Amino acid sequence: MNKAFIYIIIGAALWGTIGWYVKNLYAFGFTPMEVVTLRAWSSAILLVIYLLIAAPKKLKLHTPGDIKYFLGTGIISIIFFNYCLFTAIELSTLPFATALLYTAPAFVTIISFFLFKEPLTRIKLTALFATLIGTCLVVGLIPLNLKALQLTSILFGLGSGIGYALYSIFSKYALKKYTSLSVTTFTFVIAAIALLPFFPYQEKLHLLQDPTVLLYAFGLGFLPTAFAYIIYTHGLNQTEASKASILSTIEPVVATLIGIFIFQEAFSTIQMLGMVCIIGAVISMQLNGRAKKQFAK
Repeated sequence: MNKAFIYIIIGAALWGTIGWYVKNLYAFGFTPMEVVTLRAWSSAILLVIYLLIAAPKKLKLHTPGDIKYFLGTGIISIIFFNYCLFTAIELSTLPFATALLYTAPAFVTIISFFLFKEPLTRIKLTALFATLIGTCLVVGLIPLNLKALQLTSILFGLGSGIGYALYSIFSKYALKKYTSLSVTTFTFVIAAIALLPFFPYQEKLHLLQDPTVLLYAFGLGFLPTAFAYIIYTHGLNQTEASKASILSTIEPVVATLIGIFIFQEAFSTIQMLGMVCIIGAVISMQLNGRAKKQFAK
């Protein structure tokens, strides 16, 4: 197999392990927003260290005004997206939350139509319809199962998809002047700074002195974030973006397997079919060669 494909698959598979770290941090009493803060800070520290060693020039802003790009990617996208995703994981299951997260490409298509006047082709409309059907299957609207409906979980799950999509929209401007790795680093730095006042240091500082908590916190920032993004980007630089996006759909598969086999979370055959519809929609759009921009986890 092509080495670039291996790098991309490893990076995407590591993204799929996010829920494992999140659930273990929940066990120590951290809230979703606190876990978002831990991820932002650990990721920012590790990415800055990496760039200082590998490419220090990439840590320099071209102009002070460029900070506006990263306020969008860091606060409006990353903080909002992570908070919604981690809350959805807390309220439901890893497979459920991950399936709704992958509605992001559909939101990108809709937003791009209004914002950038990108045409809605037949392939895109078909993919949007498949995403809608898949989402209805995952959340229990098809077949209608009122007991299975979890309105709050659904809203947070879809919120994560919207936040995830917004990263692609905001980074579209930043990528005209910065590399994807620089954009991600600045994004997490801004997110970490913005979250600084919201962490309950007096109440939770003693938990951060626990080696196990530090392992999970920096593990979350390292393996499924900094390292995953670096290795994914390395593979992306050696292959086509559309192919990379298709390979990255291994992420929800890994997350689903972790939820089912490690945390014994329920995920029915109908829900699995819904996830297949959503992933299929993502792949069809990438095969069409339209969606060329990548997301950052």
